[in-house]
Amino acid sequence: MADLKDERIEELKQKIEKSKEIFRSAFDRFDVKDMRLIWSGGKDSTLTLWICQAFCNENQLPVPRAFTIDEGDAFEEIDAFLNKYSEKWGIELEWGKNEDVLKAADYTLGADVNVADLNERNRKEIKRIGFDLEKFPFEAESYVGNHLMKTVVFNTYLEDNHIKAVFQGLRWDEQPAREKDEYIEDVAEGDLTPAHTRYRPILHFTERDVWDATLYFGIPFCPLYEQGYRSLGAKTTSTKSSDLPAWAQDIENTEERAGRRQDKEKTMARLRMLGYM
Repeated sequence: MADLKDERIEELKQKIEKSKEIFRSAFDRFDVKDMRLIWSGGKDSTLTLWICQAFCNENQLPVPRAFTIDEGDAFEEIDAFLNKYSEKWGIELEWGKNEDVLKAADYTLGADVNVADLNERNRKEIKRIGFDLEKFPFEAESYVGNHLMKTVVFNTYLEDNHIKAVFQGLRWDEQPAREKDEYIEDVAEGDLTPAHTRYRPILHFTERDVWDATLYFGIPFCPLYEQGYRSLGAKTTSTKSSDLPAWAQDIENTEERAGRRQDKEKTMARLRMLGYM
């Protein structure tokens, strides 16, 4: 448990209560079967799930199912964390992946994917992002990779399961493309995009808030953070920021996502216009 002053503990509790208000607005509007918690295994989505469980327990409500995306380049530690705590917490966790792209790449990072080998949906998605080459190397966090392995998986999952609302563990201070996000966003139906509502209960948390809350309340976290990672993406493109645990680093004066693939970071706003989270 983190050693925090009483004033700081009360501040964190108030932030958690604010998050519960966002969950309440969702439960007042949608049936739990039509909701999903987006759970990547990272610190933010885990905090979001933990707060949701607390809210549901306090109000005798069932906890929604969770959804995670296997982008084909995952840390084994993250998968192990998701499996362990979905079982321990009794969370029904559903996994999504773009099997068509993985098969075309022979399940091998860096292998060429021939666009002609992909199914109609993926070819349409590639055309939608303005990609006009005949092939591309399979990389989970390239521009085309992000779209096919994450956004397309997300949208097809919503379509196939008739999901109306999702909870996202995003924060205002995490990335410039997210600093103007709203707690509740109604996404209109569009070409290859289903109508749905996005709830972002922890927008007001800072990175320091997340770690103080996680350590003080004993919320579990992936062990990679203790090894020095501050932000977790694809395994081959995420690097440690330091040998110090994430919470012991100079959080206030350094970039949280500096260890992530930077060409992706620079196109984040464009990716999000296509539906990326």
